[in-house]
Amino acid sequence: MNDTALEIASQPAVWGQGLALAAEARAALGAPGDRTLVLGCGTSWFVAQSIAELREAAGLGETDAVCASEFVPRRRYDRVVAITRSGTSTEVLEALRRLPSGAHRVAVTAVAGMPVDDLVDTRVLLDFADERSVVQTRFPTTTLAMVRAAFGEDLAHLVADGETALAAPLPADPARIEHLVFLGTGWTVGLAHEAALKCREAAQAWSESYPAMDYRHGPVAVAGPRSLVWSFGAVPAELDQVVLDAGATPHRDGLDPLAQLVLAQRFAVALAGHRGLDPDTPRLLTRSVVLA
Repeated sequence: MNDTALEIASQPAVWGQGLALAAEARAALGAPGDRTLVLGCGTSWFVAQSIAELREAAGLGETDAVCASEFVPRRRYDRVVAITRSGTSTEVLEALRRLPSGAHRVAVTAVAGMPVDDLVDTRVLLDFADERSVVQTRFPTTTLAMVRAAFGEDLAHLVADGETALAAPLPADPARIEHLVFLGTGWTVGLAHEAALKCREAAQAWSESYPAMDYRHGPVAVAGPRSLVWSFGAVPAELDQVVLDAGATPHRDGLDPLAQLVLAQRFAVALAGHRGLDPDTPRLLTRSVVLA
């Protein structure tokens, strides 16, 4: 079994360790009333999008999510949170350096002693969720499990749902799928983007992602018999008929959205295998983007 598959399988156990950090995460990321910015690149940007929605929905205050490479220091923030598995991504470090003085700076990372440590006031370390793989799986999901618990959500079901996702059959035969679409709503829009990225990274697949209700505003036009349209969280059931009318296959289930992402990760690895690709060595990608 490759590293990516092993790390996918480890998630339910690792989530338990992340949940134990809920109080620390609430102090670092919650800060009720603080105007907060969450930064990241790639997977970490999608995690930032989910965190921003979760934080605002929890009534903790205004929260923005920005791709670190697009950060422009125009707005005032009380708190800035950088999501960075490696602690070395150049665009994240540069965004932190460009921040005006006064904001409390936080890093959520998987590796201690990296350059990001010198640029923040507080570090939340998830070293137990670090990965050998280039393709991220358990670090982002553990971060979100921790954050959801920190913001007051009851996740007593989460580990069991994760185990169910590991044992469940895939929703379609990878040999019959050429096109994937992932849909989300609220905080699961970020998960949809992350699932689509996993399929691009691991399997070089044609994969897209959208806020669920925007799917009918154009993207459905390319769906067909070899399309799989996958819903995360509380996506309106009426969209399944839209997918069926396009000749495509819809998929939804009642698992926690993080467990749904585990199933999507498994599908990405299976699709890579069908295409003769090794998800541990994705094309043109490295564990961290460090620019000269």
